[in-house]
Amino acid sequence: MVGARMSRKARRHFKKIQRADTKYALQEIASSIQTDLDKRHLSYDEALMLGNMIQNRADQVPGDSIVYAISDRDAYRRTLELYLRDALLTRTEQLLLWEERRRLGISDTEHENLLNQLLAQWKRQGRAVTIDRFEKPKSGGVDPA
Repeated sequence: MVGARMSRKARRHFKKIQRADTKYALQEIASSIQTDLDKRHLSYDEALMLGNMIQNRADQVPGDSIVYAISDRDAYRRTLELYLRDALLTRTEQLLLWEERRRLGISDTEHENLLNQLLAQWKRQGRAVTIDRFEKPKSGGVDPA
């Protein structure tokens, strides 16, 4: 997972990610990675790789808070938030999200966890979201009627 050509700064961040045991610590690391990227001490590819590592590590530590880091998952989260902005997730938007998940390599489980986290955040803020559901196909093929 770690490339042989990582910069010294990226390797330091990688070691911190491995040692982090709380989501708060991971968020602090993500912020310092963003700062290093802004100062051009890290390349975007290194920052993205480290951000993806942060997201994977965040799945392993307890807590239900969202860690914001430069990552494929964060790009997907921003897209999901955009579609949820009108408090309605339509079937068309769900199809578009599915395509985005496929493109970014986001699993259905990651999608469900992220959606549940965002919905819990919105519920705490007193906002409600309606999600259109697909009809599940009937099993057996032929209707007896």
